[in-house]
Amino acid sequence: MSISKEAIDHLFNDARTANGFVDKPVALSLLKQIYEIAKMGPTSMNCQPARFVFLMSPEAKARLMPAMSPGNVDKTNSAPVSVIVATDSQFFEHMPTVFPNNPNAKALFEGNAALAAGTASRNGTLSGAYFMIAARALGLDCGPMSGLDVAKVNAEFFPDGRYTTNFVLNLGYGDSTKLFARNPRLSFEQVVQVL
Repeated sequence: MSISKEAIDHLFNDARTANGFVDKPVALSLLKQIYEIAKMGPTSMNCQPARFVFLMSPEAKARLMPAMSPGNVDKTNSAPVSVIVATDSQFFEHMPTVFPNNPNAKALFEGNAALAAGTASRNGTLSGAYFMIAARALGLDCGPMSGLDVAKVNAEFFPDGRYTTNFVLNLGYGDSTKLFARNPRLSFEQVVQVL
């Protein structure tokens, strides 16, 4: 099965990072639908370490603002939803459920902190990207940001230390007047080695 050029264009070629949003709410049911699609993306040993915190109320968004870089404050305030894409350091607790074909999977990570941390970081980031693609597929615009004080976000939202912030993703219906010109991408020859 192949995907249409229109779908590829919608997800990648024509998609842009949203720098502002129109005043149109995003339904929680749509966010649930996005998650149900995104969770099907592959992760190592199906470990699924990503966690998502949906900030939808003004009060919740206000808690995030002190951690945002100055250039990200207005765009975050305009977004109907800001998502903290986080990583669960204890993701392996769920391994007996999510990877039952290896009864030793939990112990593998539980006994190796470096392996667990690396696996969580890589696969949590993958899951955040799957979430963005699913959101775009269902008609939302995305504004991913790493311009924030991660330690402040962690202290405010994850004080027990189990989860750690990876990045923040603004979601909604983009304001086309706030788009920047598309920046160049590196060429195939610049980034690929064929051995």
